[in-house]
Amino acid sequence: MTTTMKQETIPDVENVPEVAVVETALPAQTHLPRERGRVALRGRASRAGGGRSRPPRERGEFEQITIDARRVARVMAGGRRFNFSLVIIIGDKKGRVGVGLGKGVDTALAIDKATRDAKKHLFTVARTASGSIPHQVAAKYASSTVEIIPSKGRGLVAGSAVRTVLDLAGVTDVVTKIHSRSKNKLTIARATVEALKKLRVK
Repeated sequence: MTTTMKQETIPDVENVPEVAVVETALPAQTHLPRERGRVALRGRASRAGGGRSRPPRERGEFEQITIDARRVARVMAGGRRFNFSLVIIIGDKKGRVGVGLGKGVDTALAIDKATRDAKKHLFTVARTASGSIPHQVAAKYASSTVEIIPSKGRGLVAGSAVRTVLDLAGVTDVVTKIHSRSKNKLTIARATVEALKKLRVK
């Protein structure tokens, strides 16, 4: 019995056509290693280079100070109901000043009402060239009596709400006196306003 062996021909290696190899870029790693130094530097560089810079906030025309804030409770059928009462003084320190009272169910609403009330009652104070007042003046509002006396070179000598009103009005070189035992800052501030309204330039 004769066995025939099949011989396979191996192609010549030199004559095999070349196959083009295409290099594909691997996808970037989504999770970078946590390196605090590098991450901080990258964040600072991106903010400094391409970040949007905010414009400086402009100051308002008037400065405002809250001198009194009260929480008032009313007893209703279902319980106590709270309201807020605020007294705000605004001024530009150039002669204009105003006192406002605002009431609301929350502080934001009360501040808004008090600010609008103060702007509604703005007035201009008659001052001298040095920032003082031309003459002595006194006024009474409710239970508060305030007296303002010019005093050259003394600065602003005042206390309580009188000082706040005069400071925001830009008044200096005066001495003040409160001729009452009342500690109500609203009545003291309004008495100061009434006194300033009596000033007349000589």
